[in-house]
Parts: sequence; C-alpha cells; structure tokens
Amino acid sequence: MAELCDLQVHVNSHHTFFVNEDIISKFSGKLRRIIKQEKRRIQIRNSGIEIVDFPGGPYGFELASRFCYNRGRITITVSNVSLLHCSALFLGMTQKNGASPNLFEKTQDFLQSMFYWSWNDVITCLKSCESFFSYAESSPSDLIQKLMNSLSAKIAQNSDVNLITSSYSSSSSPDTPASGITRSNSNSSKKTWWFNDLTILPPQIIESLVKTLGGYGSDNNSLVLTRFLLHYLKSSPVKKTQKKSSSSGDGYFGNIADTAVHGVIWMGKSSFSCRGLLSVLRVVSGFGLSRECRFGLERLIGGALDEATLDDLLVSSSCGVGGVVYDVNLVVRLIRVFVHENTSNKEVVKMKKVGRLVDKYLGEIAPDHNLKIAKFLGVAESLPDFARDCFDGVYRAIDTYLQSHPTLSVDERSRICRCLNYEKLSLEACKDLARSPRIPPRIAVQALASQHPLIITNLPPTETDFDQNYYYETTPTFSPLISNSIHKEVVYKRVNSYLEEGEEEDKNEEDTKLNLQRMQWRVVELERECREMKGKMSRIVKNNTTDPPRVSYNYRGLPRLC
Repeated sequence: MAELCDLQVHVNSHHTFFVNEDIISKFSGKLRRIIKQEKRRIQIRNSGIEIVDFPGGPYGFELASRFCYNRGRITITVSNVSLLHCSALFLGMTQKNGASPNLFEKTQDFLQSMFYWSWNDVITCLKSCESFFSYAESSPSDLIQKLMNSLSAKIAQNSDVNLITSSYSSSSSPDTPASGITRSNSNSSKKTWWFNDLTILPPQIIESLVKTLGGYGSDNNSLVLTRFLLHYLKSSPVKKTQKKSSSSGDGYFGNIADTAVHGVIWMGKSSFSCRGLLSVLRVVSGFGLSRECRFGLERLIGGALDEATLDDLLVSSSCGVGGVVYDVNLVVRLIRVFVHENTSNKEVVKMKKVGRLVDKYLGEIAPDHNLKIAKFLGVAESLPDFARDCFDGVYRAIDTYLQSHPTLSVDERSRICRCLNYEKLSLEACKDLARSPRIPPRIAVQALASQHPLIITNLPPTETDFDQNYYYETTPTFSPLISNSIHKEVVYKRVNSYLEEGEEEDKNEEDTKLNLQRMQWRVVELERECREMKGKMSRIVKNNTTDPPRVSYNYRGLPRLC
C-alpha cells in the first residue's frame, strides 16, 4: 500500500490526499512540474506538496483523481462538468500534457452542446459554479460567459422581452426546442416566468447575468429587469443562508440593490406608486444600499408623499436601532423632501393632506416607550403651520405619548407641548387639555388664554357678569335671525389678568392649580349661559317674527334683551 500511495497532497490546507505519484503526474502537467522542482524527494514523501485555491476544494481534486485512476474514464453531467473543467485547467490536464485522453478536452466537448441544454440544465450548471465562481469567471475558456449567454438566449426565445442582447444568441440553432424550458408557474406572465427559477442562484451569478444583459448599475433602464432584481432580493433563499454563515455575499447583494434602485429612479412615478416605492425601500434597505441610491429613492418617495397611507409609513426600524419600533428618521426625511418640493400656494391641498397623514402617524408612534421626545417633535414640527387647520390630532398624540411616558419631568412635558398651536385647538380639545393632569398648569393656562375670543362670542352680558366685576367691550352687530335687532359681541378680557397672576405665582404650584380651576369653572358657567341665551332667543323668534324685541338698558347704559 505504501508503494501505491507514495505522495501526500494537501488541498487548501483542509484535506490531505494520499495518491500515487506516477499515476497523478501522468495526467497532470502541473503536478509533474511541482514534483520535479523538488530536489529532496525524501522531504516530498514526508511532508507532501501543498495546493492552495483549488477550484471546488477537496471535492474538485477528488473528481480529478478519479479521472486519473480510471485511466481517463469519468461520467460527466451538467452538475459536475463545470468543476471538472476548472480542475482540468488548474492541474494542467490538457492536450499539452501529452496524455490521452485528457480531461480538458472531454469537458470542452460536453460544453459544446450547451445551447441544446434544457432551461433547468443551464441553471443547474450555473448553480454548481457557486463555490469556485471567481476562478470560473476568470478562466481563459470564458465558462461563465458562455453559460450566461445560453441563459439569456433562452429567456429571449421564450419571452417578449427586448432587453437581452447576446453575441452568442445568433449562433444558437433556430431549431432549439422551446420544450427545453420548464416553467415553474404556468400561470405566470410571459415576462416574468423565469423570475422564480433564478432565485436559487447566488448573488455573484445574478450580478454577472445583469452585466451580460447590459443593465448593470446606472445603465439599468429596463422595467422587467428591475422587477426581477427586486423579486430576487425579496425572495432569494440564498440571502438567509449567506447571512447566517458569512457576509461574503453582502457586497454582491448591495450591487444588485443599487442596480434595482437605479432602474426605479429612472422610471419614477410613471411605473411605481408611492406605496410601491415604499415597498421597494423596504426590500432594498437591508442590503447596504449606497448613499446616492438611497437619497434618490427617498427623494422620489417624498415627492409623492400625499399619495401615501398610514400603513405605508409604518416602516420597521432597521435592526431595532434604539429599540424604536418604526423608522421615524426616515419619515422625517420624507416629509422634509415633500415640504421642500411643495412650498408654493398651489400645493396647499396636498400639504393639508400630508398634515392629516402625519397626525395619524404621530398617534401610531406615540405609545412607543423607546421613542425620544426629540424624534416625536421632529415629526410634529416637520410641517409648516398652514398644513394643519386643526391641532386636535397633535394634542391627542401628545396625550398618548404622556400616558406612555409617565416618568417625564414638568420641563419635558412642557417641551413636548411646544409643537401645539393653541389658537388652532378646538374648544373641546382645549377643555380636555385644561382638565388633563398630565399637562403642566402653565401650558393649560396658555391654551385657555389663546381661546378667549372663542369662549364668549355673540353673547349679551348678564347681571352676574357685572356683579363679579368682569370688564366687557361691546360693538353693535346686526343679527341675521331678527330684523332691526341689535346684538352685542362680547369679548372676554379677564383672561389676561389670570395669565399675569399665573406668571407671578408660578413658584407656587398650588396657587397655579387653584387659578386653573377658576378658569375651568368660568368656562363651564359661560357654556351654561350660552345655552340659556340661545333658548331665549329661539323663543323670541318663534313668538314674534315681525316686531323687534324690546330692549332695556342696565345701569351702565348697555342694552339688554327683555
């Protein structure tokens, strides 16, 4: 046995093969030269020879050894022809070696019939090149390029796609049977039947295919190719296995994602809706997208943000950065793009539509315990003031945020309320704000103060008001309900004094709360008086529609309805 296995061959520093020196060197010119260059044969027998970067690793060397031990006989299939071909090139098992038959010629003869292979045969052969793709791609025989041309020719022959140009397609026989194509889904579109079949290929082979099709990088202007790349990034099972084992395919996936985004940007809104663009962003965001492509895609989405829905904006935060559920920074960037491109007065309708959408988004992200105040304010303050007719939605989101963050200090609670426009709060929202124990007292007083023109409007004065020493200004107006009657538009002035009092007593929180309770009581009282006066006026209109109401005057000379 020692005479038969007199040589150790260490392949890629992982496996050691014990072979017969005469048999191996007879078919391999490279091994014969290595053995002759060794002057100390004893050292060869003791330590053997080292082979690094062997294509296919130990399995490739094993197949080549079987060819040698079987005296040039081996079964060649579409699954092993690529590996045998590259092994023959690496070991110098060619015609120049002198041995007959040689492995290189056998594999060459098998590859000559490539254009008559079936669709599945070509894919199987390409898949087998995954472990030694770099060597196969750079080999003098252009093995990968030939396989790519064969693949693209079959796509072109069985699709109405005009994006494929191949120098080898003209050499293929016009009688190439279409039955060689095994479609994975008979109900698929003629343009997309091949999408699922190619998802089993590794990213480096897909990148090579895109280069063959002439649509790599910024040269991609094909909708079909773009949709295929997006489908591959979304559905490829290779993505999961490579991320678990190593990051070797990350660069290839990133290049594929960039190529897909270039195609999306080139076609723009004519082929993709806002929802479709956001779906594209979700697919490509995990593949190391370049900064240029991300900026171009976000700019495209931001320009169509008025077409988005709440579900579209709920993009999960990548890798759970900061523990935040949704990618708030992305939404802020999109809103800024939209505001920048829609600042003219003609786009007010779009701006208000986005304002309502942002308010819904604020309500959705407010319960997130890990959401910082700065990010919440970043979303709330990203729109101009005229984008909202009412700030009730913002207030509800703030109230939800405060409920989810009960440990916030008074200063932090006051800070988050700065995005509110108190004058655009409805009276109901303002009353709820004033009653809420989560809102700082000073904020509640400011909100009520901003509402003082709305607290009393078109109400006549009562004796109670004068008894409580409140000051009013009156301006005559004509009522649309009762002809020749005079109404007094009353403006409540006492609120400012409460504000001054609140500022002076800010150091004493109990006094501020007492002052706030007085304001709340006054609002309730005024609402009751409003209901009473409306009922009195409706009875006057019903009983006497022709005669004007009698007017009497109080001791200050102000008119009062009798």
